[in-house]
Amino acid sequence: MTSGGGTPPATTSSEHPRRRWIVLGVAALAQLMVVLDGTIVNIALPAAQLDLGMSDSDRSWVVTIYALVFGSLLLLGGRIADFWGRKRSFILGMAGFAAASALGGFATTGEMLLLARGLQGLFAALLAPAALALLSVTFPSGPDRIKAFAVYGTVAGSGAAVGLLLGGVLTEFLSWHWCLLVNVPIAIIAIIAAVPLVPESRADGDTRYDILGALLVTAGLGSIVYGFSRAELGWDRGDTVGFLALGVLLMVAFVLWERRASNPLLPLRVVVDRVRGGAFLVSVMVGAALLGGLLYLTFHFQIVLGMTPLMSGLASLPMTAAIMVTAPLAARFLPIIGPRILMTVGPLMAAAGLLWFSRITADGAYVTQVLPGQIMLGIGLALVFVPMQNLALAGIDARDSGVAGAALTATQQVGGSIGIAVFTALYAAAVESSTSGSAGNPLPAFVDGYSVVFIAAAVGLIFAAVISFFLIRVPKSTFTVNPEAIHAG
Repeated sequence: MTSGGGTPPATTSSEHPRRRWIVLGVAALAQLMVVLDGTIVNIALPAAQLDLGMSDSDRSWVVTIYALVFGSLLLLGGRIADFWGRKRSFILGMAGFAAASALGGFATTGEMLLLARGLQGLFAALLAPAALALLSVTFPSGPDRIKAFAVYGTVAGSGAAVGLLLGGVLTEFLSWHWCLLVNVPIAIIAIIAAVPLVPESRADGDTRYDILGALLVTAGLGSIVYGFSRAELGWDRGDTVGFLALGVLLMVAFVLWERRASNPLLPLRVVVDRVRGGAFLVSVMVGAALLGGLLYLTFHFQIVLGMTPLMSGLASLPMTAAIMVTAPLAARFLPIIGPRILMTVGPLMAAAGLLWFSRITADGAYVTQVLPGQIMLGIGLALVFVPMQNLALAGIDARDSGVAGAALTATQQVGGSIGIAVFTALYAAAVESSTSGSAGNPLPAFVDGYSVVFIAAAVGLIFAAVISFFLIRVPKSTFTVNPEAIHAG
């Protein structure tokens, strides 16, 4: 696979070698903003619902509409970044995300907040793939690429926990509005740095958009995400089954169309490669376990252990610390032992952490029942994220870097949506059938439900380890020579 097909980034020149670390900084800021926005809003939701007079259904849509718009438009956003310009798309996406966040922060009605969340998803679908594409073309190979993706992977893995802490601080000491307004200064810093220092790059050659492909994949992913969101109300509901089936049919039609399209939205070479395809499958499993596991761990902190939002956020810090300590070590060992071992051991370690959580009791202590599991989960996630980010974009033609980054982000979003829906259904069934609770004290039944969720998430990560063991077969030497060789064997 060649690396041509796109305007080479200015950072490949020796004239400004330090500028690429600026690119890493602004890309990491974008990733942090997009990732933490999910969990930071979760912390703010109870206060926002009360303040705006929203129903429980409307409250759930604050989360769902973001995932729906974001996930369904990601591939189109990635192609726009490739063709229109990655820097230009990054700046527009960042500015639009900040404006949508300001709209939500100043919301006075539930409808205004829902509109803002939808707009956040729209601009995030442009911002996220543009940031990852900038990183990919700026660090095309070598040890610096591994370091850059280690930083990016650390942000991706720890951003959700950072969102919990930041959301708790802002909600408790300011107001829920600041959980959205905090994005504005982050965006301003990133834009100020990006305008003069980040080089532009874009794809050469045929830049016609695949309109039919865009419509099919947008409708297909949107239908799947919406179907899973409705599954929380029942898997046998007509709208659940109908939207899931429609989504699958549309995605099949999308694949068939991409095989014959002259300038496809998602070239199939991006996903059919064995190693990259394996990384995408692992990304789905990790996204489901991470978002689902953290959500129910937060419930345990606040509902069962009685923590305030701030204390709940502080209680999540050990996992973040474990990720930040482990990620640089994973980057250092990646060229030595290769990605297969890391991506096999990592999910198993994270699964062990989740299984530790499954032993919780209603009267148990945080230090003994939660803390060890958080450390194991953080170490495991770091071991996965560093090689997974590298493999998903290694050997990608520069022309396809934006859409490849979008595909990686889409797998995490779709995985998270599926995970939350499946775990919610399992939790509800477990609570209903539990004999631990009573009318006066439902907490033991809640804990039974959480335990089932943690076990299910752990099973998903064990499958991820199996996928890695059989599909991620890459010579370790490729990470010290040229990442394009990854996909030659």
